Amino acid sequence: MNDVQQEAGKIAVTSELIYAKLFEYVVDYGLKVLGAIVVIMVGFWLSNRLASLLTRALDKKGFDITIRAYLERVSAVGFKVMVVITAAGMVGVQTTSFVALLGAAGLAIGLALQGSLSNLAGGLLILILRPFRIGDYIQTQGEEGTVQAIDIFNTTLLRADNRKVIIPNGPLIGNVITNYSSESIRRVDVSVGVSYGDNVAKVEQMLLVLAKNDPRILADPEPMVGIVGFGDSSVDLTYRIWCKTEDYWPVRFDMYRKVKETFEAQGITIPFPQREVRMLNK
Repeated sequence: MNDVQQEAGKIAVTSELIYAKLFEYVVDYGLKVLGAIVVIMVGFWLSNRLASLLTRALDKKGFDITIRAYLERVSAVGFKVMVVITAAGMVGVQTTSFVALLGAAGLAIGLALQGSLSNLAGGLLILILRPFRIGDYIQTQGEEGTVQAIDIFNTTLLRADNRKVIIPNGPLIGNVITNYSSESIRRVDVSVGVSYGDNVAKVEQMLLVLAKNDPRILADPEPMVGIVGFGDSSVDLTYRIWCKTEDYWPVRFDMYRKVKETFEAQGITIPFPQREVRMLNK
């Protein structure tokens, strides 16, 4: 009986020691984990705030909006990585080992995601070379629209019909890019056809007067009109005028309408294709 009591006593003592150690472990590491969670939550919030402050500081210094937006995203990601490393150190993870692990994981992920790395490199090249900026209207890879955002891996265009197009930065920087907003002025080309029986010199003078009477059309470079070809039923002319880039589409639409109205008022014929058919008696 005494032996049984002694064994029971030993078991009870051992259990109490285990419970005490377990309680100590839970309290110790539980507080560390809780502290790490708090650090991550507060750190992520501070990361976003610091990124916003950085953007405001760059804005006051006059940095371009494209650079500001790009640096804001990159800095936010960098701050959050630092927060995660700090939280890992709080729970006992060796930060040097953690950084080495991140480096090895980054290498493995980089080998697996070579396309994403090319997109990242493309984003950096866009930031450095600046072939376009946020707000520019560009055409590339069969798509065109206003640049809405330049992210780390892709660029977002907003088409004229309000559809978004997301293009990876890697292929984007490696292809032809047409930037319609890079220059302050643009040339408007209006194609005009008149009848062979009309006075071409009179038509040219009328078109130059139209340009002179429109305040949106620039005097320098000066407007010009010239014959570019002879069609089956018309003399083809090109009417070239210059305007500010933001006035391009309004000027183009208005000029086609004014040309038609002026021709009708002055009796100038805008020909259409005609065919002469002869009937032969057998």
